[in-house]
Amino acid sequence: MSLLPLSRERVLQVALRIADKDGIGAVSMRKIAQELGVQAMSLYNHVVNKDDILDGIIDMVVAEIELPDPKIDWKTAMRRRAISAHTVLLRHPWAAMAMISRVNVGSAMLRYIDATLGCLREAGFSFETVDHAWNAIDNHIYGFTLQELNFPFKPGEYAQQAEKFISHIPPEKYPYMNRLAYYIIEGRYDGLHDFEFGLDLILDGLERLREKQQNDK
Repeated sequence: MSLLPLSRERVLQVALRIADKDGIGAVSMRKIAQELGVQAMSLYNHVVNKDDILDGIIDMVVAEIELPDPKIDWKTAMRRRAISAHTVLLRHPWAAMAMISRVNVGSAMLRYIDATLGCLREAGFSFETVDHAWNAIDNHIYGFTLQELNFPFKPGEYAQQAEKFISHIPPEKYPYMNRLAYYIIEGRYDGLHDFEFGLDLILDGLERLREKQQNDK
């Protein structure tokens, strides 16, 4: 039996630890109570229900992401934010899907969104473009992260797997896929995708759009 007093923070910390270790599906009132050495019913003095717990641990994850600093160049600020978000979501493998599949109104999430909107708005984007811009950036963050977490091959296996499946992409039917596969098999290219490559394409495109909007004023 734990000697520390039960609190909402302790409940959420344990829930976060369970999610990180075994996935969000493993989070339950019974499991949390077991980890804390208390009866499950006692948790209801600090959390409303399981949904409240899930919202709480998502907010804890969001609080780890670096907020964009409006006092520095907007591209630098948004780049740091995106890299930080990607790193945090890899650290909590369950969180990316949870964040895009739930309505989140926790204080950390609201602060995160507002700071993002503010950074883009203060850079000179219209509110409509701000909304499109941060969603484009976040689509890249979530999509790249989910693919990285769920891709069936490890980076060191790419050449081996390319060689294994090369017979399925004969050059007479799929010439470009075949040539790319041989680039990987021969070690001329590692096949590794770069998170920052796509991120910079988005940010550079937004910069051109920002300049156009300012020139059109």
